[in-house]
Amino acid sequence: MENEERSLLIKSLLEIRKSIFISLWFMFLTFPIMVIRIKPLDRTIEWRWMNLVYIGVGTFLLSFLWSYLMTRKEKSGKEEKQTWQKRVGQKIMSDRRIYFSGLVALCVLILVFPLQFSTYQTSIMITALIYVMLGLGLNIVVGLAGLLDLGYVAFYAVGAYSYALLNHHFGVTFWMALPLGAALAATFGILLGFPVLRLRGDYLAIVTLGFGEIIRLILENWNDFSFGPSGIAGISRPGFFGMQFNLHQHTIYLYYIMIIMVMLTIVVVNRLQNSRIGRAWIALREDEIACQAMGIDKTKTKLTAFALGATWAGLVGCIFAAKTTFINPASFTFMESAIILSVVVLGGMGSIIGVIIGALILILLPEYLRAFSQYRMLVFGASMVIIMVFRPQGIISGIRQRYKFTPSTNQEVKNESLAPGS
Repeated sequence: MENEERSLLIKSLLEIRKSIFISLWFMFLTFPIMVIRIKPLDRTIEWRWMNLVYIGVGTFLLSFLWSYLMTRKEKSGKEEKQTWQKRVGQKIMSDRRIYFSGLVALCVLILVFPLQFSTYQTSIMITALIYVMLGLGLNIVVGLAGLLDLGYVAFYAVGAYSYALLNHHFGVTFWMALPLGAALAATFGILLGFPVLRLRGDYLAIVTLGFGEIIRLILENWNDFSFGPSGIAGISRPGFFGMQFNLHQHTIYLYYIMIIMVMLTIVVVNRLQNSRIGRAWIALREDEIACQAMGIDKTKTKLTAFALGATWAGLVGCIFAAKTTFINPASFTFMESAIILSVVVLGGMGSIIGVIIGALILILLPEYLRAFSQYRMLVFGASMVIIMVFRPQGIISGIRQRYKFTPSTNQEVKNESLAPGS
């Protein structure tokens, strides 16, 4: 017993010493920025020593807390426990009243949101719902099929420019352009899929990244076709049987359109995930060679994943062009692809609910942290790092169906929460 207490004390002292060293090093690195303040008009230097104290104390406490959490994580990882999401899910599903009450409350909140909040808040929510659809579309390619696509924003741009150009030159309405944008994006998805059929992993990521940049550079430099960096303005908003809306009414109308589109996306992606092609995608993700050996057509499976994923990006591109009424190539940079991929990874690859939560967090959190001004991106980045360290499989990991045959019953279906690749 004494040896255990002694080892625990030594370990605590070592952690304290490590935290002190980290705080001193951080104080040294931030000294010129946080302490020295030059006033050019007065030609004086202001020494803000209290900032250095705050940084030192804050860094020490955060470092010590981080070490404690990492130690606790390592201990809990060795023990076999049910994950928190399974425990919460079982609790909710065991009580039907809680489940249906929560569902009704969520539906009421969704319906009355634009009526109770300002146009700005509704517009932010529309943007979040756009990224929900983009994340669910990319989840088909990355989360289910396991194909790392870094050029997903290219299909987003195809959908947006298809509506913008058709509306500008031929006066095509939003509802007519919506299926056309989806079809054009799906075609580009197939065109991308053919050259990369033999590629996997990092090589596939590099090629798709290049494809996204090619599309952006074409849109930026082909002035006669896409109007170049100037973009396309005056894009028509969605109509409703010829009724005239002001900006606030259009925002509310577009919000309800997005709610319907998100619900449709959830239903379709869920049906695809549990279908024959969905199981083929999962098999392709787990082991491509074994998948091919089992008789699955690898070419058809990959092309279907790229085409369906691109279809949703094309739909969202049309909605984005209708929302902003102006687009240019600067809206479709690699950073957009990175954000969409972050939504999928943060939420949990292969998980529909996880992708929805990840999109809401990634889009709404920076907006509502504007009160912190210049520190909001620091808080945002730190939050992402913490989630990725303590939940590497995502906020909600994918739900995989296992079919188990027993002698007593014909078939028993069991849902288990498993991270992709486990």
